[in-house]
Amino acid sequence: MWYVSTRGMAPRVNFEGALFSGYASDGGLFMPEELPQLDKETLCQWSKLSYPGLVKELCTLFIGPELIPRDDLNDLIDRAFSRFHHKEVVHLSRLKNGLNVLELWHGVTYAFKDLSLCCTAQFLQYFLGKREKHVTVVVGTSGDTGSAAIESVQGAKNVDIIVLLPKGHCSKIQELQMTTVLKENVHVFGVEGNSDELDEPIKAVFADVAFVKKHHLMSLNSINWSRVLVQMAHHFFAYFRCASSLDTRPLPAVEVVVPTGAAGNLAAGCIAQKMGLPIRLVVAVNRNDIIHRTVQHGDFSLSEAVKPTLASAMDIQVPYNMERIFWLLSGSDSQVTRVLMEQFERTQSLKLPQELHSKLSEAVTSESVSDEAITQTMARCWAENRYLLCPHSAVAVSCHYQQVDRQQPSAPRCCLAPASAAKFPEAVLAAGLSPETPADILALEHKETRCTPMRRGDDWTLMLRDTIEDLSRRWRGHGLNSSE
Repeated sequence: MWYVSTRGMAPRVNFEGALFSGYASDGGLFMPEELPQLDKETLCQWSKLSYPGLVKELCTLFIGPELIPRDDLNDLIDRAFSRFHHKEVVHLSRLKNGLNVLELWHGVTYAFKDLSLCCTAQFLQYFLGKREKHVTVVVGTSGDTGSAAIESVQGAKNVDIIVLLPKGHCSKIQELQMTTVLKENVHVFGVEGNSDELDEPIKAVFADVAFVKKHHLMSLNSINWSRVLVQMAHHFFAYFRCASSLDTRPLPAVEVVVPTGAAGNLAAGCIAQKMGLPIRLVVAVNRNDIIHRTVQHGDFSLSEAVKPTLASAMDIQVPYNMERIFWLLSGSDSQVTRVLMEQFERTQSLKLPQELHSKLSEAVTSESVSDEAITQTMARCWAENRYLLCPHSAVAVSCHYQQVDRQQPSAPRCCLAPASAAKFPEAVLAAGLSPETPADILALEHKETRCTPMRRGDDWTLMLRDTIEDLSRRWRGHGLNSSE
């Protein structure tokens, strides 16, 4: 299995190359050169698998046994999921009025990103161990990615991780999950800016190809193909748990509602769809509605500013995985994708070509959900089911309630729940409900914290480069990488 850049100007790489690269050298994102097609027979076999079983099958298709033999792959994935709070790893809650909520948040940090990051970290350490190499991972976070990335590699002997978090823009619990990890290989910066602003110094550092190569830099944001690969399993699991029967021809459809910020889960769903999974995708966003405007009107343009919302992890203006979706829906046309994305980077504004826009609106429908609708949805779900939703999950469930209230007949529907309500007590209180906080989250309040400020007026890019160079020097002192 080979991977090519969405912009078509970078050499193709295998899974290991895509894993360690993040962005391709031409600024594009890696995608599989060809997508395996799944027939009805395969889907019927897969329908009996557990969530980890689905992850294993998908990874086997996209990684290849010459890179990670099947037995090793099975061990890595079992190890990745060994610390999850739920025996099924993910769990489907069937609630009133046909509401199916797929809980993706049973990992250590109570967010769906634990699922893909714990696997990605295992793949990383597998290759690093074989090659006797060290990497520095650089991550920008709007809330959940940072803590899940830290959790997945903390204490790893050949990985250092640098996380930039937007000070005051994520929930207190999210911040504590990052700043209370005091392992030597974890380095956290609190940036006086929002999540789009803190992406700028990271992009600037990664644009310096020689620097990236010299210091073995990589990212674990959802630009990383491995993240998208594991997230495809959500869609298969949702389909198999919610489809009425697989005995019909054609197979029945299931609607999957995807609350999203950077569109990683959405890209995973579009790829699953292209492979033959009969899902209908609904993308649900908060007031930061660039994806909604793109689906509705072909308008892929930045707003004046990021609007803070109760669903803070989705407060994103630049959903970079849309590039993968544009490439996929344009028939893998890298020239079209490159022209579009370069125009967007230049002008921050883009009108999709008519053909691409109609392909997108065939593949995906969309909704934008206000803070008021979020709290109403949380309150209604509690009243009807005694079930607490996090604000991001409520963005998806709000779409379900809209359909129920219109009494529109539809296929079975599954709402992805990306985080536990326990991480967002502020939003739970705003909905007039009482937060329920697990003991391990309460304990964070009393732990020592460590976080380096990046203040307005500081040169954030320089601070980041200096930290990376310092870590490299330290590593060379350890004798690793010294032969390179």
